[in-house]
Amino acid sequence: MKTEILFGYHPVKEVIRAGRRRIIGLYAARKQNRKSTELIKLAETRGIAVFSTSAGELAGLSATDRHQGVCAKVGPYPLVDPDTLTGGGTKSEFSFIVMADSILDSRNLGALMRTALCAGAQGLILPKDRSAPPNSTVSKTSAGAMEHLPVSVVTNLVNTINELKHKHYWIIGLDGTASKSVFDIDRPDRAVLVVGGEEKGIRPLVKKNCDLLVSIPQAGPVDSLNASVAAGIAMYVLCQNRGI
Repeated sequence: MKTEILFGYHPVKEVIRAGRRRIIGLYAARKQNRKSTELIKLAETRGIAVFSTSAGELAGLSATDRHQGVCAKVGPYPLVDPDTLTGGGTKSEFSFIVMADSILDSRNLGALMRTALCAGAQGLILPKDRSAPPNSTVSKTSAGAMEHLPVSVVTNLVNTINELKHKHYWIIGLDGTASKSVFDIDRPDRAVLVVGGEEKGIRPLVKKNCDLLVSIPQAGPVDSLNASVAAGIAMYVLCQNRGI
């Protein structure tokens, strides 16, 4: 079985709390602090093996000295089928999904996941190619939010978009050049928010298949909103008065 090392207080805590992955063991520095002691107790209540080790050995396991005194050896991240993100509800029930197109920076993807989970997204759809993978760096950047968020990886975003349209989802693309502001749209009951990469945004064919393109108005002369921040604003506009 393929394994990876998660490191840092929040990713390790959330992978234990989420219970979605197999956890082979928790590795904690012999010189414990309050946070590592908390995680050891949490692991023990879940029947997870705990191994005491040195800070240097933790740095070797995690390939960083920013491990915060704790690592976890875990099984693969549990991807889901895109059909599970839509559920079995009616088209009148509020539901939104985030779709990331060509977000290659792991830190931006982690920040996007963190906001998506907080905003109540049903999940995140990523392309198989042209995307940062849901790995330990993303989990760290998301402060462990990735461990709770359902993520689907698909071969073709356009095919997935068309399948979602058949399920009564409106496909809304974030595009800095769009004339319509995200603040001026009628919020649909079912929406997919498509977020593009930092450099080129949404790819042309994906953009062509969006039902609506929206931008976020900015007062300054510099295009200063990165993908995760822009997506966060748009998510909360879609969720406004939806009871989250």
